Amino acid sequence: MKFTQVFLASLVATSQAAEISPIGKVFQLISDLQAKILREGEGAQKVYSEYSEWCEDRSRDLGHSIKTATSEVESLKANIAEETSTSSALGSKIEDLAGDIATDEADLKAATEIRDKEHSDFATEESELTEIISTLERAVAILEREMAKGGASMLQNAGSLAKALSVMVEASSLSSADASRLTAFVQSQASSDEATDAAEDDTALGAPAAAVYKSQSGNIVETLQGLLDKAEAQLGDIRKTETTNTQNFEMLQQSIKDEIKFGNKDMGEAKKGLAGSGEAKATAEGELESTSKDLAADTEAKGELHQACMTKAED
Repeated sequence: MKFTQVFLASLVATSQAAEISPIGKVFQLISDLQAKILREGEGAQKVYSEYSEWCEDRSRDLGHSIKTATSEVESLKANIAEETSTSSALGSKIEDLAGDIATDEADLKAATEIRDKEHSDFATEESELTEIISTLERAVAILEREMAKGGASMLQNAGSLAKALSVMVEASSLSSADASRLTAFVQSQASSDEATDAAEDDTALGAPAAAVYKSQSGNIVETLQGLLDKAEAQLGDIRKTETTNTQNFEMLQQSIKDEIKFGNKDMGEAKKGLAGSGEAKATAEGELESTSKDLAADTEAKGELHQACMTKAED
């Protein structure tokens, strides 16, 4: 027991002596320095870890941005190519439609001019035939009236329609204008009959025109009535032809107008589509320029980040 107390007292004395010895101080300084270094190392490691984590996060974000921008650039280039193709196709369509419309308008103008000429000729012929019919009707009425009065011998002695007309003019029963009109009509009928019978009668072309005026039956009234029937038949024929021509023209006119209408509608839609395609292309080109700049900036930033992080790691 006593020995134990002595030993403890010796240890305490030794410890007190060490606390104040120079070697103890050195050991203490070394210990403190080591603790400080350890603390600073831990701080540096923490800073390095945080910086390294930031480098990884920043690199990952830039990589994602670069990938997204690259995809957008490709998509925008495809859109621009598509809109360019669309604009070209619409431009060609507009040119074709313009040509078709111009052709339709020219066809309509030509058809209208032809129809106007046909109608003008019909109106002239209708007017002439109407006057001829009216004159023939008056002439027949005059002859029938004169024959009823007993003046038939005078006309029968005339021997031909031409002389009969001359007699009627001299007797003031018929105006010279009406006589001339009937004479011209008879001549036109004679020319038509000669052309029709030329193959059957070789003497027809050489026959004098005056022979046409002779009544085959010797009855002037019957001759005039025959001419009246022909004139009325001709009038009916040209009116029927005019009706048919009018209907055909109206159908053709409506068909061409419909083509022009639909052509203009298609052209309007094509022009609208062309404008929209041009606007879409311009928008895509603007976005492509902006996205390309962002892509270039992100690519450069990633390269600089990599260099900076590598330099920091080496330090």
